Amino acid sequence: MHPPHPDPLPGGERGNPPLGEFGRIARYFKPLAAGFPGARGLRDDAAVFGVPEGRELVVTTDAMVAGVHFFPDDAPADVAAKLMRSNLSDLAAMGAEPLAYTLVTALPRGLDESWLEGFAAGLGEEQHLFGIALAGGDSVSTSGPITLSVTAFGLVPTGRALPRWGGQPGDRVFVTGSIGDAALGLEIAYGRLDVPDEETRAHLLRRMRRPDPRMSVGPRLIGLASGAMDVSDGLVADLGHLSEESGCAALLRADAVPLSDAARGAIDGDPVRLALAITGGDDYELLFTAPSSARDALASLAAARGVAITEIGELRPGTPGEVAVLDASSAPLPLARRGWDHF
Repeated sequence: MHPPHPDPLPGGERGNPPLGEFGRIARYFKPLAAGFPGARGLRDDAAVFGVPEGRELVVTTDAMVAGVHFFPDDAPADVAAKLMRSNLSDLAAMGAEPLAYTLVTALPRGLDESWLEGFAAGLGEEQHLFGIALAGGDSVSTSGPITLSVTAFGLVPTGRALPRWGGQPGDRVFVTGSIGDAALGLEIAYGRLDVPDEETRAHLLRRMRRPDPRMSVGPRLIGLASGAMDVSDGLVADLGHLSEESGCAALLRADAVPLSDAARGAIDGDPVRLALAITGGDDYELLFTAPSSARDALASLAAARGVAITEIGELRPGTPGEVAVLDASSAPLPLARRGWDHF
């Protein structure tokens, strides 16, 4: 039994009554399901779809809350992009290709329809870019901040999904792309980091709002990587998770961590900012282990896909999850924290 609804707040288009739940679904979300037959036009209680022979289903869920994962005044298309890409990054880390997703929105009653319109348009752009479609979901109202959740489905060859726990002592540690842009962008957004160069500022803020899930690399790591995950809580913390699952300790060489030109400019040799870059979250790059014999194949993959793959350390015998972080002189790099923790 649902509690009685309070009087609705203004939220419709100017001069028109609010659309209501089913009107919103019909206008903004039904078009996003048009490319996926299993969604059944969003006319049933659930989606129905099969898994091709020789494939397994990979399922991941991520949620975002206004004021925690994004700023309440962020552009709704940017919110949609980050929501979608954080989930796609999980699929990439498992070696999966995207298939479909479900969406749950908990929105304040007074939210203007223009926000929802921009959010849905952003989802449409992401679907086109990454080849995924809406399969269903739910929409509810909330008296709290905007809360959004996506469950993404992907396909991987049977028995070949990349685990976190496959690394062995002696395996090398690799990361895609560049690290630290999002953490530095967040500092800029909060006004805690002054970066005068506008191009540098724009790059770091874009990477904070629109990470780059490495879909072109993840599925091609099958057969090369021994263990994998994506970097969401910070490089040091997530390397700790990866090495702990593999029953190993890890060595991270901070001077080997790939930084964008924008990040290097913002860090400007400051060890405190470097520490922030390697412990801040929301990079959504792939972090993985592989034997040294895979180096040449990984170099070829990086060249073929146009995504940098950089060796940054190794797994070692030792306390599982313990990460030694060394600077350019092989001295321990002081860190105030390892990464993000919600609790």
